[in-house]
Parts: sequence; structure tokens; C-alpha cells
Amino acid sequence: MCVCTYAAIHVHVCICGWLGALVLLGALVLCCGLRRPGSPPHHPQVHCYSAGELRDGEAPAHLLGRSLRWDHYVPVQLVPQLERLQETPGHRRRRHRRHRERACPALQLRTGLHSEPNERSISPWRYRIDEDENRYPRKLAFAECLCSGCVDVKTGRETTSLNSVAIHQTMMVLRRKPCPRPTGLGLVTFEVDYIRVPVGCTCVLPRTGR
Repeated sequence: MCVCTYAAIHVHVCICGWLGALVLLGALVLCCGLRRPGSPPHHPQVHCYSAGELRDGEAPAHLLGRSLRWDHYVPVQLVPQLERLQETPGHRRRRHRRHRERACPALQLRTGLHSEPNERSISPWRYRIDEDENRYPRKLAFAECLCSGCVDVKTGRETTSLNSVAIHQTMMVLRRKPCPRPTGLGLVTFEVDYIRVPVGCTCVLPRTGR
């Protein structure tokens, strides 16, 4: 049995017998990237960080460049306002009461002119702070629809002729994950991820079966 290959200088070389089989095996190892059993897996180059390099659990400063500008996202802008609101007296008690009732509010036309858009919408919503310690930004404001239907502008009451649905915005975040072992033991790295953040609610026609 003879095995023929072409060398880089285009010289036709014929190798016979067991020597030809060894050459083929070597070519497979080189071309297909085969690795010996027990050898460590290959990981793409990643940057690993210790706890001392991260400030208050935030992402590294060089990852928070001008091109990202998380402060342009409404879910980020609203977090300080929501935190200040939570510190006001009586807010926690009102918040638990509203969460327990989960009722669609009645539309007050007279007071609506001085309220926020999410409160005077015919598909009203509220905001809550979603916190994830392995995500940057760690805190985001998520919108929650208060009605299953929508508010009738004539009566100020909920009607089921329309449905309230959440509006989502796709947002880029950084995910904190453990570095590959064994070199990254106890260290973390950051990966880009995209999530859908509810930013508001709107009214739509109900789905109808055909």
C-alpha cells in the first residue's frame, strides 16, 4: 500500500507501508487540532480580575468607556429616583398595600395633569428595582403593568375591550462569571449579554382565535 502526498515545494513524494500511516496520523493531529487525553482544555484569552480590582462590585473602569454610556438608558436613570422615593416616610407601607391589592387604578382626570406619564396612561404601570449582583448595571428599573385591560377615558374604569402589554427595550449588560480554571481560581471575568427590559406598558387589541 502506498500513500502519496504533496510537499510544500510541490515535490511528489510517495511513502509506503506503516510509515505512510504514521504520516497521515500526524497530519490529522496537526490539521484537526486533536489533543492528547488528559490535556487541559483550550480557553480563549480572557481578562480575569480579583476582588481588590473591582470597586463595590462594579465592572472594571476600562470596560465602562464612553461608547457604552449606560446612563443614557431610562432603566438606569430611574434607579436613583426610585431609591429616594423608597426612603420617604410611609412609602414602604403604601408599596406593600398596592402590591397586595394589585388593582387597576381609576383614572382621575383632574389630578392626572400633575402626575407622571406612567400614572396618567390608560395602560398605567409602576416601577420596581431589579437587582442582580452578577450583572452590570447591578440595579435596573423594571416596569410592571397595573391592569390586565386598559382604562376607559370616559368612565375612568378598567375595560377588557383592550389589553395592557409591556413594552421592552433591548439593553446591553455585562455578566460577571468565574474565570476558567485552574489559572482563574477565585477570579472573575465579564461577558457581554443582551437582555429585554420592560420600560412601560401600552394598550393593544386582544388576541382573537380564528
